[in-house]
Amino acid sequence: MAKELITKIEQGLKEKKARLEQELSSFATKDSGVKGDWDTTYPRVPEGDLEDAASEVEEYSTKLRIEFSLEKQLLEVNGALERIAKNQFGICKVCKKEIPQERLLAIPESAHCTECT
Repeated sequence: MAKELITKIEQGLKEKKARLEQELSSFATKDSGVKGDWDTTYPRVPEGDLEDAASEVEEYSTKLRIEFSLEKQLLEVNGALERIAKNQFGICKVCKKEIPQERLLAIPESAHCTECT
């Protein structure tokens, strides 16, 4: 794969990483003890008002699902950036064949070819 194409993909991955981290930081904090983990802040449960408490817990539950999804995307992006740094980008982790360029342009964090996905 051409070096300039890899550089372009790398830049796009870095931008996506920044967006994901920004979105995560809007409702969660980075866990310094676990690499790649973020923690959604548990809500302050108001005393006496069960309806408010239920709403807070429901919102927390929704944020947990979003956190999980964003963390997974961030893990994949970081993996792709590591493969670029190790000159292993574009090689399927399973069959070790080249991942088609079209797939990498569409999903640059892909670690597998279409046959091994």
